[in-house]
Amino acid sequence: MSLPLPGPAGEALDVLSRFRVEFYECLYARADALFELTDAVLCADGPVKTLVELSLALEHRRGHGALYAA
Repeated sequence: MSLPLPGPAGEALDVLSRFRVEFYECLYARADALFELTDAVLCADGPVKTLVELSLALEHRRGHGALYAA
């Protein structure tokens, strides 16, 4: 169980959390794989040129085959 943060930081985290839930609900097929792929894109250290790069990111916990299935 996590404790809520007071003030603006807590409000920002609430907004981000709601956005992530709503975004996940928009994904119909292979939602888990696509959501992790999105996290990998957002956390990349620069421009992403290939899907293979994303499969090596720590945020993408699935194998590279999940990218092609998605």
